[in-house]
Amino acid sequence: MKTLVEQVPAPAHVGNALIGVRGGSEVDLDLRFEAVHEGILVSGTAAVEIAGECGRCLTPIEYDYEADIQELFYYEGSAEFEDDDEADQYWVVDDFIDVEPVLRNAVVTALPFQPVCREDCLGLCSECGKDLNEDPEHFHEVLDPRWAALAQLADFVAEDATTSKTSDKREEK
Repeated sequence: MKTLVEQVPAPAHVGNALIGVRGGSEVDLDLRFEAVHEGILVSGTAAVEIAGECGRCLTPIEYDYEADIQELFYYEGSAEFEDDDEADQYWVVDDFIDVEPVLRNAVVTALPFQPVCREDCLGLCSECGKDLNEDPEHFHEVLDPRWAALAQLADFVAEDATTSKTSDKREEK
């Protein structure tokens, strides 16, 4: 068994379009490597800083995350999974292992698909882009252009009704 407690730079592109680990930021590894019959068992944690934007209002989001890692790296020539292309498998190659894909899988699968700054985030106004969290009463009266002719007709009918009532009152006097 061997332990590794080290700080390494994060690989590039760990995350999705809105949230992830910044490439080159610090990753704190606390790993244990154990020789087992099939290969090398790697277990421990990786602490990373997650950074991104709210998917609704684009406010910056940052928080620390500690990913649990436990993966078996098989020795080269192990016949156990050689024919199984579907299985996620990692290999010891020339007495070396690459923990980056394991770290990437542990962090990316824990990231939210639609990150939000808070659960009740209202987002941005679809018309002008104003942050609705700052002004929840904000709205725009939007008339669908397909209904514009009908709205003009309604205005015409209302105007006609008003003028006919006025003329009826004059005739009564």
